[in-house]
Amino acid sequence: MSIPDGLVDHLFRHHSAKIVAALTRVFGSYNLQLAEDVVQDALIRALQTWPFQGVPENPAAWLTQVAKHRALDLIRREAAWTQRQAELERSLYQAAEVQVAESDEPDDQLAMILMCCHPAIPHEAQLALTLKVACGFSVAEIARALLAQQETIAKRIVRAKKQIREQGIPLELPAAAQLAERLDAVLQVIYLLFNEGYSATQGENLLREDLCLEAIRLGRLLAAHPRTNAPPVHALLALLMMQAARLSARTKEGGALALLAEQDRSLWDRRMIAAGFRHLGQAAAGETVTRYHLQAEIAALHVAAANNAETDWKAIATLYAELYQLDPSPIVLLNRAVAIAHWQGPQTGIGLLNEIEGHPSLRNYHLLPAVLADLWRQAGDNSKAVRYYRTALACSCTEPERHFLQRQLELVS
Repeated sequence: MSIPDGLVDHLFRHHSAKIVAALTRVFGSYNLQLAEDVVQDALIRALQTWPFQGVPENPAAWLTQVAKHRALDLIRREAAWTQRQAELERSLYQAAEVQVAESDEPDDQLAMILMCCHPAIPHEAQLALTLKVACGFSVAEIARALLAQQETIAKRIVRAKKQIREQGIPLELPAAAQLAERLDAVLQVIYLLFNEGYSATQGENLLREDLCLEAIRLGRLLAAHPRTNAPPVHALLALLMMQAARLSARTKEGGALALLAEQDRSLWDRRMIAAGFRHLGQAAAGETVTRYHLQAEIAALHVAAANNAETDWKAIATLYAELYQLDPSPIVLLNRAVAIAHWQGPQTGIGLLNEIEGHPSLRNYHLLPAVLADLWRQAGDNSKAVRYYRTALACSCTEPERHFLQRQLELVS
């Protein structure tokens, strides 16, 4: 028999991090690599045996048991039954109870994320390690999300695991005073996870909804726990939910890209939008305004508008100007220019984008020339639109985006 399409990938995305967290809790953070390895072994064994033996009734529990027994075999071999006997016996006893249970899972996963974001680990490595261990990202996916080389990401992860092992960083929920300094890194990880799903950087699919939902699940995990229930968490959740509410309208029949202006807003998830507004209200409880607050306000203005023409673009441009003070990146300036173009016309937007066109980090970023092409098309200069569409097509992007750009190029050629 064959394994249902996407089943193992689904299990890896949704359960591997839970199993790794449960095993790490039992065997200790110094065995983090062991936990990852045995879960990977379990997934490989599933691919080898399920086509012949059938898919188990509870695939996640099957993977947990296989990973647990593999871990015990490796620990026995390492201990050689003569060293660390007491520790081994304790591990054997505890491991008999290892399962992905709802009662244990939230604290285990939250502790895993916070361990990966320990201040002793460099910030860049925190992000890479959390995406790898707690979210199930591959090294290649992390490299794309962080705009870095795969070799660089792999080295960061190896060094971070070494620090956990050598410094004895435990898998536990830290004290309240230590939580604050780790929370920002955790929120960045969730934000990156959502963005990779909301607009995949490469490949055939524009969207990877499972990653978006996983990011929202992790955000809810933080919001539900009394020690991480903070205004920035609710601000991020508000942003993610208002963005995720539009997922079903972002592609047309056949998977073609649908721009915001042409989306069927009746397809937007109003319950998700309402939940986003509730979290935005809870985010206002504190005095600090984060970049997540500002981005959530921008998203709220979009989902509150009846159509593209009635969107308050002036307010959105103002919020992007405030966001730039907190996050001075060229991407923020690009988005602000788009809002101003809607508000004041394409020529104004073009003038603002000319100022950042040569920025090194945007050299292979397809959206900058794509936006410039569209603005020149609106301004009536098709020759410049053609040039910029061709530049955009030379950059890395998803296949739906490439098809969209090619179609736009044909229309102005």
